[in-house]
Amino acid sequence: MGGLLMWTAVLLVLLTVGLLDTPRGAMPDLRCMLLDHSGPAALSMPGDYVIGGVFSLHYYMLSVENNYTHLPEPLRCRGSLDFRELRFARAMAFAIEEINNSSDLLPGVMLGYQIHDSCSSVSAATRAAFQLANGRDPYFFPGAPCSSSATITAVVGESGSTPSIAMSRVLGPFGIPQVSHYATCACLSDKQQYPTFSRTIPSDYFQAAALAQLVKHYGWMWIGAVRSDSDYGNSGMAAFLKAARAEGICVEYSEAFYRTNPRARVRRVAEVIRGSTARVVVAFVAPGDMLVLLAELEQLAPPPLQWVGSESWVTDPGLVRFSMCVGAVGFGIRRAIIPGLRDFLVDLNAAQVSESPLLTEFWETAFGCRLSGVSGSPGQKLCNGSESLQGLKNSYTDTSQLRITNMVYKAVYAVAHALHGLICTDRAGSPAHCDRDMPLQMIQVLRQIRKVNFTLNGNRVSFDANGDPVATYELVNWQVVDSGRVEFVTVGYYDASAPEGQVFVMHRNITWAGGKTQVPVSVCSESCPPGTRKAVQKGKPVCCYDCIPCAEGEISNTTDALDCFICPAESWPNPKRDKCIHKLIEFLSFDEILGAILATSSVAGAGLSVAIAAVFYRHKDTPIVRANNSELSFLLLFSLTLCFLCSLTFIGRPSHWSCMLRHTAFGITFVLCISCVLGKTIVVLMAFRATLPGSNAMKWFGPVQQRLSVVFFTLIQVLICVLWLSLSPPFPIKNLSHYKEKVILECSLGSNGAFWAVLGYIGLLSALCFVLAFLARKLPDNFNEAKFITFSMLIFTAVWITFIPAYVSSPGKFTVAVEIFAILASSLGLIVCIFAPKCFIILFRPEKNTKKHIMGKVPSKAL
Repeated sequence: MGGLLMWTAVLLVLLTVGLLDTPRGAMPDLRCMLLDHSGPAALSMPGDYVIGGVFSLHYYMLSVENNYTHLPEPLRCRGSLDFRELRFARAMAFAIEEINNSSDLLPGVMLGYQIHDSCSSVSAATRAAFQLANGRDPYFFPGAPCSSSATITAVVGESGSTPSIAMSRVLGPFGIPQVSHYATCACLSDKQQYPTFSRTIPSDYFQAAALAQLVKHYGWMWIGAVRSDSDYGNSGMAAFLKAARAEGICVEYSEAFYRTNPRARVRRVAEVIRGSTARVVVAFVAPGDMLVLLAELEQLAPPPLQWVGSESWVTDPGLVRFSMCVGAVGFGIRRAIIPGLRDFLVDLNAAQVSESPLLTEFWETAFGCRLSGVSGSPGQKLCNGSESLQGLKNSYTDTSQLRITNMVYKAVYAVAHALHGLICTDRAGSPAHCDRDMPLQMIQVLRQIRKVNFTLNGNRVSFDANGDPVATYELVNWQVVDSGRVEFVTVGYYDASAPEGQVFVMHRNITWAGGKTQVPVSVCSESCPPGTRKAVQKGKPVCCYDCIPCAEGEISNTTDALDCFICPAESWPNPKRDKCIHKLIEFLSFDEILGAILATSSVAGAGLSVAIAAVFYRHKDTPIVRANNSELSFLLLFSLTLCFLCSLTFIGRPSHWSCMLRHTAFGITFVLCISCVLGKTIVVLMAFRATLPGSNAMKWFGPVQQRLSVVFFTLIQVLICVLWLSLSPPFPIKNLSHYKEKVILECSLGSNGAFWAVLGYIGLLSALCFVLAFLARKLPDNFNEAKFITFSMLIFTAVWITFIPAYVSSPGKFTVAVEIFAILASSLGLIVCIFAPKCFIILFRPEKNTKKHIMGKVPSKAL
């Protein structure tokens, strides 16, 4: 852009000088005048309509410092000739010659060309654009105004984005169409700034997105980035970095350089690449810049790097000599076959070459000799005339991978089809008629170029509203073939117009950096396995992180998870914390040891009660059974049997009915049991008072009253239980809060007040029984069993007082086990204290089972 400003300033100065030299009173000639000693075109051919071409045929331009005291000297290139760019220029000439020989496209019309060398320089490309727009002979434009003075129909070129931008700034105001074959900067799609620009190569916008998808596809989340410090490199890399960040890719460094920078700058970039931890380098670099960078890296001997390249250099045969790039991948323009091109390229002889300074330079460079009549270096041998391009192998004659060359070919044909649409009339069944003298406005040609839609050698050629083609690429891989040469092997395709899921297709194996078959790894941190989450390291990019195990109760089931998530309520993480598994279901079952022991104890207790009842029944007529109120004893044994058996309802999976049954059965049977004990205690007291003179106490507490008292006390508990079941009955629940890793199946009390009312009523009867028994414990009679009832009530009370804190604090199934143990212990305490002594006498001391002994005045230790 600086060159463009410089030459604009020069032209303004010269125009001012011309006006000052005009005699006073004379009207100056306001026609556009080219005040420039520009050289002739590098390649040219006259025609009815001329197409301009600009190519970077040389690598550098000779820098000349202008002092603005005289006209600038003609531009001169320096450095070696770029054989690949020469092939592009000659392909343009071939396409025009092919069109001129066609009977279908522009019949009877001769196309010409003017091809200029930009010397890979913005200023030279700008000057070439001026020259194509202005013409050279005469030095005045053939007519006025300047906007209609162009001598060419359209311009093909340039090979770089920055010079193409400069050219478009010049050609745009004149309305001259520009069709580039190699300028990929996405900025050129802006039609407000570049209204006449079109291209046959896709925009870097699509390539940047494709490269980001490629990098993400292979898991390269930690990369380096280098770019040319030009419009092409800066714009392309900016688009790539935006797409990469959207994919979660991190960039360790992003370096820019240009081939004309001081060597120290290029070396610094090379050292950054060598010293980085990223093993993948994405390069949006022009071929000339890449050549300089790779030459510098070659001296530093970096570790194996996986290069990911843009289309500008990844298919450039001039770079294959760098072995460090073996395994490089990138998107290249799709290959094509252009029939007859190679024959055209090699169909040159010394006589034809000597007529063109450009071709002469090429010939002498290719064969290392000097043509006759051409000055050269002292001692340089003369060409003997036997030289032939047929056997020459270089980037000029290599037509095995025509990619950018095909873009030039398509650009020329696009212009030709546009001209055909403007000056030719197609007739059905007869050749088209073309008016070779029809004057054309540049805006007409531009609009027609945007409308073209044709197929060329199997490739569709068309443009969208921004002058861009459909984005299609080949995924190219640098592979070493059997011959030892490095070749560009197509391993996949990218088609932006394809349906979703078919845009990026891989179909072959890839050789990676260092010739390996295993995909290289380039990450700042290793992937976090399932069961962990990523925690970004402070002050570093998001790709640098630590792997933190998921917290208790949380899992992550993907690699590189950003967060862990909580398992559902009834699930719990497995030991690796990568999967939610169902929590263990816990309840007191018959299958486990504790449940089996308690169930066995319950059945054994019930069996013991039945056995004692059988003993009592068999000896029901003996004094000891008769003297201890046999009716209440049998009822007590029956209630104790129910007490033992009701504990079985607490074992097993809780259900709606078992929850209601276990608490109510327990409450009612225990009240029945305590009521019987209370009745026996009252009978003892009444019996003693009945022995006193004049007492008729037994009349008030005979068998009927005993039965009624038991029924009355029991009915109160039944009423409490009925109210409980009616208003808020117990029900099964899943306790998820007590254990994090278990689900406890238990019975909710429904009403805590009702539960404690049941227990409180049992406690009240027990306390009353204990007090009465305690008062009667020293009555002087072997008949007295109050002391045994006292002991049984002490055990009963101790058990249930201990039960309360144990019940409240016991977790899970142990809460049920504590309740069962209390039932069994208290029931067993009653049997042992009340019935064990009597059974001992009945079975083992029958001599004491007499009325005399029972009514004796001396208390028996057996009782």
